[in-house]
Amino acid sequence: MSQPAPSMSEVSAEDFRFIHEQVRDFVRTAVVPRENEIMREDRIPDDLRTVAAQMGLFGYAIPSEWGGIGLDLTQDAELAMEFGYTSLSLRSMFGTNNGIAGQVLVGFGTDAQKKEWLARIASGEVVASFALTEPGAGSNPAGLRTRARRDGDHWMIDGQKQYITNASSAGLFVVFARYADPAPGAPGIAVFLVPAHAPGVTVGPKDAKMGQEGSTTSDVAFDSVRVPTDALVGGDEAAGYRAAMTSLARGRVHIAALAVGTAQRALDESVAYAAQNTQGGQRIGDFQLVQAMLADMQTGVMAGRAMVREAARAYVDGTDRRIAPSAVKLFCTEMVGKVADLAVQVHGGAGYMKEIPVERIYRDVRLLRLYEGTSEIQRLIIGGGLVRQAVARS
Repeated sequence: MSQPAPSMSEVSAEDFRFIHEQVRDFVRTAVVPRENEIMREDRIPDDLRTVAAQMGLFGYAIPSEWGGIGLDLTQDAELAMEFGYTSLSLRSMFGTNNGIAGQVLVGFGTDAQKKEWLARIASGEVVASFALTEPGAGSNPAGLRTRARRDGDHWMIDGQKQYITNASSAGLFVVFARYADPAPGAPGIAVFLVPAHAPGVTVGPKDAKMGQEGSTTSDVAFDSVRVPTDALVGGDEAAGYRAAMTSLARGRVHIAALAVGTAQRALDESVAYAAQNTQGGQRIGDFQLVQAMLADMQTGVMAGRAMVREAARAYVDGTDRRIAPSAVKLFCTEMVGKVADLAVQVHGGAGYMKEIPVERIYRDVRLLRLYEGTSEIQRLIIGGGLVRQAVARS
């Protein structure tokens, strides 16, 4: 069985070290001190967005020929671990451009589509939003109800999407719609590029979420939205499902790396708290049960980091683009939930107070087990994939 072609980075190790250091400095000196401001105002300050765009963060995973930096997934994962160290809404601001929306165009768009959109996406002029999830179809795209039908030299799109990240600021929606009933080997799903200003596109109000203040999600309605045939990604209806699966698999490694970065922050906050605070006149870090919690947190972070790097390498060299992304996403997002819970426990009552970092982290990370496929979906992909591999070898 042939393997996918390797994906080579455009950025040397030496150049990436500089990029990594710049991102780390930006996150820790410019963003971390403003986390409570982001949480209270439920938005990323304009000056931080401007700096992020100037640094190229809206296009770091987009090839340089289209105006991006051209990082591969191993490098993307290292940056994601830095982005995870602060409010997750920072990463959401440019995550769809580099991730599931932008990568659909990078991997499946025609040259004309790439020329029209990718440079503007990479610069941050255009925010691209990934419109897949809808009522009754979340982790499993096979349940899509949004329909697309041919109408002469155009397509007409009707349907309702929900929980769409960056919908309120999007200039482009990458819309998944059903053009035919599913059949064996043919899910009947296509992908369309729909400008946000197209007649019939309606973006709903911003969702009120448990956490990740500053990151916006909204419903998006498509009511007889008319787009030309060249809005069909790849010029091929059948490319849609492959685009969804490929983008989601890549995104799962990224989300896992994000989880590791957040777990590291929760651990750092907990170690500092345990070392500086006392209970009954004794430093709480000297209590053995507190040390045991810190030990479990450290072990999870180290395991997750190693697993992310291995999964990213396997994706880049083409040896595993299905099971490993699901396995690392499952482990790391479950791990960060446990680490966040322990972090609140180490902090005691203080950990339940607003504007204490671990309280925000506890709420923020719950979403990581849901998007890019729930933990339950990851288990099905992993288990089913292992069985199919065994059958193929027999």
